Amino acid sequence: MTTSTVTAPAAGEAPKTAAAPDPARLRRRLAQWGFVAPAIVFMLLFFGYPLVRNVVMSFQRYTPKTFFTGEAPFNGTDNWAGVFQDALFGKALWHTLVFTAGSLLGQFCIGLALAVFFSRRFPLNGVLRSLILLPWLVPMVVSGIVWRRILDQDTGVLNSFLETLGLGGHTPWLTDPHMALLSVILVNIWIGVPFNMVILYGGLQEIPKELYEAASLDGAAAWRTFRSVTLPMLKPVITVVLVLGFMSTVKILDLILALTDGGPADATQTLGTLTYQNSFVQLDFGAGAVVGNVLILVSAVFAVFYLRANRTEGK
Repeated sequence: MTTSTVTAPAAGEAPKTAAAPDPARLRRRLAQWGFVAPAIVFMLLFFGYPLVRNVVMSFQRYTPKTFFTGEAPFNGTDNWAGVFQDALFGKALWHTLVFTAGSLLGQFCIGLALAVFFSRRFPLNGVLRSLILLPWLVPMVVSGIVWRRILDQDTGVLNSFLETLGLGGHTPWLTDPHMALLSVILVNIWIGVPFNMVILYGGLQEIPKELYEAASLDGAAAWRTFRSVTLPMLKPVITVVLVLGFMSTVKILDLILALTDGGPADATQTLGTLTYQNSFVQLDFGAGAVVGNVLILVSAVFAVFYLRANRTEGK
């Protein structure tokens, strides 16, 4: 018969507790947080605080006097009611949607066509691609000023060229309320095409050549190959291009200010320019904050739909 004995803890010896944290693991966690902390601090300082401050300002009576006295009394929803009752806000919202949709459509279609064109090897391919990048590298204000001179009704290069060809030559590109928004959209397309081309060109280079060879063996025509092979394989890149394009286009201010300053007759007034007009021209900072919040809300709604669409597609 086997006898088992239990050893009692020695006198004065504390009972064993849970194992102490591993110092090496703790150091790794601290190092990880150390790398992330600067990004968190940056986001809080330059994105979080301005966003919260802008929301608070939209409920305040914020005037130039506030900068000296610090007094900005709350006025409830007066700023919001004033902005929404203004007919100009509705026009600016509609112009923003038209400007964004037209710019994205033109930039993407032309950028994709150029990307497909340059994916083929031919002499001076690299030189031509480098030249097409120039509009993207020039500051937007400079582009706006140059195009304003080009599109001038009386002394513009474009009208002079059209007059030489016998196609008129007195078109009011930027001074006619019915043409100004279209002209601004075309200029923005010219600026954004290189970005779309570069990203889509990189995506095309990642598509396996074997897929095109298999499609060729199956007798697929060029359009069928593009629709069944290129577009499906390019879909993740297309999503990135459209999202980045939307985020940069919906808030454009400097280009419109350089071209038309929101005119003529508010024909090119967008949410971005309306925010600028309310805040820095009329010095109504509360109304400007309201329009800015609406612009942020539009971007947030687009981001939510984009994330939900991607989640549904992943499932």
